[in-house]
Amino acid sequence: MLALRGVGKSFGSVRALQDVSLELYAGEAHALAGENGAGKSTLIKVLAGVHRPDTGQVLLDGQPLTFSGPGDARDAGVAVIYQEPTLFPDLSVAENIYMGRQPRLSRQLGRIDRRKLHTDTAALFARLGVALDPAAPARGLSIADQQMVEIAKALSLNTRVLIMDEPTAALTPGEVSRLFGVATALREEGAAVLFISHRLEEVFALCQRVTTLRDGRFVASEPVEGLTADELVRRMVGRHLDALYPKAEATIGNVALEVERLTREGVFTDVSFTVRRGEIVALAGLIGAGRTEVARAVFGIDRWDAGRVTIGGRQLPAASPTAAMAAGVALVPEDRRAQGLVMGASIERNLGLTRLKALRRAGLMSRGRERSQAADWALRLQLKYARLSDTVSTLSGGNQQKVVLAKWLATEPKVLIVDEPTRGIDVGTKAEVHRLLSELAGRGLAVLMISSDLPEVIGMADRVLVMREGRLVAEIPRAEATEETVMSAATGQVKV
Repeated sequence: MLALRGVGKSFGSVRALQDVSLELYAGEAHALAGENGAGKSTLIKVLAGVHRPDTGQVLLDGQPLTFSGPGDARDAGVAVIYQEPTLFPDLSVAENIYMGRQPRLSRQLGRIDRRKLHTDTAALFARLGVALDPAAPARGLSIADQQMVEIAKALSLNTRVLIMDEPTAALTPGEVSRLFGVATALREEGAAVLFISHRLEEVFALCQRVTTLRDGRFVASEPVEGLTADELVRRMVGRHLDALYPKAEATIGNVALEVERLTREGVFTDVSFTVRRGEIVALAGLIGAGRTEVARAVFGIDRWDAGRVTIGGRQLPAASPTAAMAAGVALVPEDRRAQGLVMGASIERNLGLTRLKALRRAGLMSRGRERSQAADWALRLQLKYARLSDTVSTLSGGNQQKVVLAKWLATEPKVLIVDEPTRGIDVGTKAEVHRLLSELAGRGLAVLMISSDLPEVIGMADRVLVMREGRLVAEIPRAEATEETVMSAATGQVKV
């Protein structure tokens, strides 16, 4: 149905794709695998008409064609669900879904038919099994809800080829199941599905064939049946991967973070826990349970109504990130693009944002110090980049996450809060992040990790705290933590 033949694409001196071929067949779900920086996003944008290939051809139904823009690809039936939601925050959910295609009351008057707009949107959400208000503004939606809006937008098109770039990274297991049901139904109706996910179990559950890229080059295209996860990882990274969860034993020290009866009306209630030096504590639960909100309150972004937060015996004032940073708290947020990085600024400037005072000389920013610090952290975290002066938006998702981590580690924190630290990054980078967290805990850092990835929670945590509907409902030691015990507590079946 849709194919690439010998496609190449460069951005300046960076060769993102080199002689890549791909074939998508009607009625088949096809996985695209590779590490961050392997060229997956560039390939998707070539198929979606965002980029024109420098070499090679795009073929639709066997005929060469040139997409002059995303509109041409959309008219040809190519719908894309991107990894990062791109919604207009001040428009409603329904307006975002049908932007540029709103139903009209009449051709002459050109007025938008609001009733049909909302009815059609509600039908899409019913198909997805999602309880979202079509009239609600996009601003303030969680990452998971934004992703469901993007999925509904793709389904609203006359889709012949559905491309899904990390669509499940922020979804609950139930939402993932519904999405897979929709994708399977489209495939059975004759559509072609291209699926990108760093969760290999999803690749094996949904797809019939997989194409692997490495460093912008084609590695293999093969049936999923008979392929093992280890073999697929080896094709992706070009080597045998060490343990994905390299949790080393650490000496547990004194309490570094103590949260006592923290309450924010309507969001979370009576939350109490501790994190000790050398300990990784995971905050688990379903999306919407209040985990991120607790982290934001601890760091001082949001004001709490009752309770207290203590760092190393020193009580923090409410709603003061400056005081939290001064006490040695660092927060790696869930949404790295909107909250963790200044996307239009350089890599080196982003890496220096948390240490502006230390990088000053005679009251002015020292470019030499800024660049030296950036080069040091880029080396430590094995950052892949062209120039440190390039904007951080040029980096892959995994390398952007490394920049956020490095920015905060440069402050030498006592408590590190990481919210979904490996969301949307490849298996190789995920192992590097896990190794780094384990090493930091081994050096005495207290780590509070929020994660929706149950294998990550179980593989990395010394203790698991489970939240449900704004309350802390369970504390599970490492020896007793399993996917079943965590999910049972998160869904209210068992109180541990």
